[in-house]
Amino acid sequence: VIPISNRDLLNKIHQTYRVQYIQDVILPTPSVFEENMLSTLTSFVFFNKVEIVGMIQEDEKFLPSLFAQLMDDETDDGHRRDLVLFLKEFCTFSQTLQPQNRESFFKKLSSLGALSAIEVILALDDPKMKPAAIDIFSYIVEFSPSMVREFILKEGQNKDDDDLLINLVIEQMINDTDPELGGAVQLMGIVKLLIDPENMMATANKTEKSEFLGFFYKRSMHVLTAPLFANTVDSKPSKDDFQTAQLQSLILELLTFCVEYHAYHIKNYIISKDLLRRVLVLLKSGHAFVALGALRFMRKIIGLKEEFYNRYIVNGCLFQPVVEAFRQNGNRYNLLNSAMIELFEFIKTEDVKSLCTHIIEHHIKDLESVTYVNTFNALKVRYDQQQDRINGMPTFNKKNQLWIDSRTLEEEEERWFDQEDEVDDGETLVPMNDVLKSKLDSDFDQINRFMENRKAKDQSISRESPPRLLNKASININIKSGLTTNSPVNSPGHSPGSPGSPGSPPSPGSPLMGVPCPTPNSSPQTPSSSPSQDPSVISNKRLGLIGLVDYPDEDSDEEEEEEIPNAKRPRLST
Repeated sequence: VIPISNRDLLNKIHQTYRVQYIQDVILPTPSVFEENMLSTLTSFVFFNKVEIVGMIQEDEKFLPSLFAQLMDDETDDGHRRDLVLFLKEFCTFSQTLQPQNRESFFKKLSSLGALSAIEVILALDDPKMKPAAIDIFSYIVEFSPSMVREFILKEGQNKDDDDLLINLVIEQMINDTDPELGGAVQLMGIVKLLIDPENMMATANKTEKSEFLGFFYKRSMHVLTAPLFANTVDSKPSKDDFQTAQLQSLILELLTFCVEYHAYHIKNYIISKDLLRRVLVLLKSGHAFVALGALRFMRKIIGLKEEFYNRYIVNGCLFQPVVEAFRQNGNRYNLLNSAMIELFEFIKTEDVKSLCTHIIEHHIKDLESVTYVNTFNALKVRYDQQQDRINGMPTFNKKNQLWIDSRTLEEEEERWFDQEDEVDDGETLVPMNDVLKSKLDSDFDQINRFMENRKAKDQSISRESPPRLLNKASININIKSGLTTNSPVNSPGHSPGSPGSPGSPPSPGSPLMGVPCPTPNSSPQTPSSSPSQDPSVISNKRLGLIGLVDYPDEDSDEEEEEEIPNAKRPRLST
């Protein structure tokens, strides 16, 4: 196609051609001769191709001359076709290069205007050049989608939407004349690579994701969805032939991909264009794969479990076409039937409350007759349970929360807070903190009064007959044996006229009283209140030790216990 001045390059091309001819045509099937011979020839061809690509790249005139003739308006179609086919084979040879060499190869093609040349070729109607141009574009996008995105963003600054490279690719996909849409499938894969945010993360340009996706939804999304909107104007598809159905299926696949990987861009587009309603029209298509594609699109939206989407579905009553398609499908056990049941099963399993409520309140009459699966009955039961919980607890009551099991704890807490906000103006709820505070205040007042009385009696008794104190921590008395042991004191002795005798109030120092709870009003007795006490006894008393009264006689402890006030604080009920 282009005269080759390098004789070594020309000989290498001829040699490679002859070896490939021997390998593909002359030699018998691989099972007849040794595998080593086949691997040797394969390696020989591989390294020859690497050398050919390198030598063409090193030629300073060859590639610039090729692209100049390719984009020249005066070049006849036959010669341009040969140039495109040569470039396609050249890119195919480049797949044998190492990654670093391949990167420099595609950068050189881009600098020479390969993407601009592809735009020119796609704008032509030549049936042989277009597939070759698509193959070249596919090689470039697969290796470096970021390089293609950068080119598209730059040309978007000074070109109309119709002339953008990505829009030309989408239009080529939409207008593919092949009944099986072979080229459209390939182009759909290219577009998916370009809008895939997963391969945008590793680039040095941190704004590539937001910048390119914003550009795509503003300048190209309407081109992609135009055939779908044109075909769903009425309540059923206006065209339903096989080729149109194939195209609708490809568009739905791309839109489903966008729902999964694009967050707010596709969300805004769906809401603003009411896209889901138009997609669900395709449920009435005569081709099952198109109806399944539409259902898959809705399933992907519901699978995100975003309340924003759920409100859009409920407000638009978008389950109506799904239920109608399910009812028209009847009891046929096919893929469409299973996919629809799985959709409702997902709503039940994941407990999507808003959708469950909408389905039961609006569509249960059409679904309750389906008994070969338990899905719809379980949805109805779950709806009834939800209504019972809502109607059964109009106001907050702490005790009513005790029956909640661990599975429903989170949702009950959410509803509990919601109901607290919904209390009528006539009802007054006493906060739990105030109830506890008032209860504790009354208890502490009772204890303080008791401790003041005890302190006064202790002072009066200590003036009359101060008891002899023993160290409870070191000495205990066993009454039966009369021996000093380390066991706890069971029954200390008393005598008539002592503070612990019958007919007189119990002494604050009596062990029957126990150790009272410390309060701000109760403090250890100071030495000034009993001047006759030993300093060691005072020291023991400061440490919180309890004195034992040692009197010879024993009296019954039961009568004393009846007269002793209960110093234990009453339990606080919640």
